[in-house]
Amino acid sequence: MAGSLNTTMRGCELRALSWRYVDFLERTVTVRRSKTEAGKRLIPLNPDAWDAILELRERSKRLFGDSLQPDWYLFPHAEGFSRPDPTQSMRRGGWRTAWRNISREAGLKGLRFHDLRHHAITELAESDDASDQTIRSIAGHVSEKMLGHYSHIRLEAKRRALDALSGRSTEVVSERDAGGSYGTKDVTNPDSKPNSNPQVFEKSGGADGVRTRDLLDAIEARSQLRYGPTVVRRVPYL
Repeated sequence: MAGSLNTTMRGCELRALSWRYVDFLERTVTVRRSKTEAGKRLIPLNPDAWDAILELRERSKRLFGDSLQPDWYLFPHAEGFSRPDPTQSMRRGGWRTAWRNISREAGLKGLRFHDLRHHAITELAESDDASDQTIRSIAGHVSEKMLGHYSHIRLEAKRRALDALSGRSTEVVSERDAGGSYGTKDVTNPDSKPNSNPQVFEKSGGADGVRTRDLLDAIEARSQLRYGPTVVRRVPYL
């Protein structure tokens, strides 16, 4: 389970994986047998996937001795029986039976192994670091239809984040409209009254120290109409 959740590998790719294609120095696996040509790829292993590889190595050593051969499979044929064979990979039927037993014991009856791959790609799509190209380089072949689906997931994740921001902004505006202030946590001069002291604007910008003269002039004019004279203090451009 950890292998697919942390690498996006299909069940057939895991079954076909031999120790030859596990790089213990670089902590990567190379997928050489896949459903499509695009499925052949190099996958870096995160800590969870690396722990799973080490656990599989220890299990193989218990079954077959310390001298693991490069062509032996990580998931050997007839594992769990009296004579497992590491020179052959686990059969498809045995893989399905093992997965049904695992998912049933975990209370996940009905969960397909392939769902783990979809979940992993969805997590990548929702992250800020994985572009469509990165997803394809990790997951191998992803159809345009599925890539569009994952892109939609990414968009929805961004939308939820912005909706949450909008919700906070709405609360701030409501507080401002109701009580005459913005209601922020960090309040500058909470005891000051608008009409008692002139406001101070700091201006920074180009050669004359002003970045947006028209905008600041407009603010100054509006402030004078509302509160009286405005003192403008210039600071050097940083």
